[in-house]
Amino acid sequence: MIEKTIEVERMEHVIQVFGSFDQNLRIIEQELSVKVLDRDDMIHICGEAENVMLAEKAINGLLTLAARGEAIDAQNVRYILKLVSEGQETKIQELAGDVICITAKGKPIKAKTLGQRDYCEAIRKNTVTLGIGPAGTGKTYLAVAAAVAAFRAEEVNRIILTRPAVEAGERLGFLPGDLQSKVDPYLRPLYDALFDMLGAETYQKYLERGNIEVAPLAYMRGRTLDDSFIILDEAQNTSREQMKMFLTRIGFGSKVVITGDITQIDLPEDKVSGLKVAMRVLDGIEDIAICTLTGADVVRHRLVQKIIEAYEDFEQKNPEPAQPKKLPPKKFKRG
Repeated sequence: MIEKTIEVERMEHVIQVFGSFDQNLRIIEQELSVKVLDRDDMIHICGEAENVMLAEKAINGLLTLAARGEAIDAQNVRYILKLVSEGQETKIQELAGDVICITAKGKPIKAKTLGQRDYCEAIRKNTVTLGIGPAGTGKTYLAVAAAVAAFRAEEVNRIILTRPAVEAGERLGFLPGDLQSKVDPYLRPLYDALFDMLGAETYQKYLERGNIEVAPLAYMRGRTLDDSFIILDEAQNTSREQMKMFLTRIGFGSKVVITGDITQIDLPEDKVSGLKVAMRVLDGIEDIAICTLTGADVVRHRLVQKIIEAYEDFEQKNPEPAQPKKLPPKKFKRG
């Protein structure tokens, strides 16, 4: 057992790092099997030598983020502990990134992981960005934030959000109402992100003016989209033909973000995902970026990350057998 101390410059940073009722501190203690105390303007860390060293690096990294005005929560703490355990503590400072957008309630939207930071940087630098990753990695939310920021800065004249109308393993049948009522269930995640960024009233105002358009992918055919920020969500459910059709809609002054999770494809077994094909076809083309987010970039409830890891582990151990090819029916000659 050894003890290390960290000098504290400002106690408010320590309070922020420790969290409400020391909840962040409890995570560090449980994950690393150490004891952390705050006494005499010093942080004291006790435990096994290796664990104390890791805790010291994690706390120093958290104090650096707090000093730069970053909010510290349980998700930040767990992510930084992961970076430290992988020997990537030098990258902690890179998490203090720029604000992408301010929500209607005044909340700043920032990348919370290194993967998200690279994704946001790719959107900023490239005309077309493919964001591929599991649920909860912020693919759609960050893309909408970037779209709203570009619209507010008058870099684009409108925001277009679209996704294929494919049910997730269910058949909902015919939906009542007009076109808007029929497509609303498919586009709800996009509405939620827009409401968060703009507020319901502002969203409705821009929708009526035509500055915001939310439509199923089928309605993109035959159009040329100039000066627009276009987001194609759930792209893993596009066919090869739909993806090619969408990519050829890009006009001058436009920016495109395509998001999807290739582990959650809801297409029939005999159809190839247009997103999978696009990842191979577009790789290496200038001004097109392909960003892959992982379970480490999940920013939802910590159980989501564990669920994703459990499924990945299960699928590696239990690969699905290849589907047998269907042979054409035999023809019998009469006579």
